[in-house]
Amino acid sequence: MRRLAAVALAAASVVVLAGCGSDPLADQYRDGSGKNYIAGDGTITEIAPADRGEPIAFAGESIEGEPVSSDDYAGEVLIVNFWYAGCAPCRAEAPDLQAVSEEFAGRGAGVLGVNVRDQAPTAASFEADYGITYPSIVDTNDGSVQLAFAGDVPPNAVPTTLVLDAEGRVAARILGQLNRSNLQTIVGDVLDEGA
Repeated sequence: MRRLAAVALAAASVVVLAGCGSDPLADQYRDGSGKNYIAGDGTITEIAPADRGEPIAFAGESIEGEPVSSDDYAGEVLIVNFWYAGCAPCRAEAPDLQAVSEEFAGRGAGVLGVNVRDQAPTAASFEADYGITYPSIVDTNDGSVQLAFAGDVPPNAVPTTLVLDAEGRVAARILGQLNRSNLQTIVGDVLDEGA
């Protein structure tokens, strides 16, 4: 009886530990099952400089409790990603956003997350799990950052990624999970506008 219990415990441990190596929710989304989630389709909208609206002004508090505002990114191209921890495509794109953040660091472009559903501890846990080093605003309580972006090119799905030009105007929007190569190209093009 003890041997049977020990074998059962060992088998259960292997199953539990095997689950630590992947993200079932993100895997389910990648497989295209569509279970329990409706996402944007990756549609990209690019806006010519002459057609862009007014600069977006926003302010909030980071996951760490620090103030963050549009003024912190004045003169930079800014990638703004709307996300939450339980969002399957957000999990799937997290490594790509981190890679883009690292690629453009020191080159005039930054990344800022806007968490639309989680409180700070949940968002911080997500960032730790996915190795995210760029900041995120917790916008759960009042939605003021989302409201600031609710103009001509709003973030209509989660995730949505907006690219702001150096003047703080929306230059591009990606609805749904982003493609790293597409985002790199868009950011590079927007950076080149100021060159």
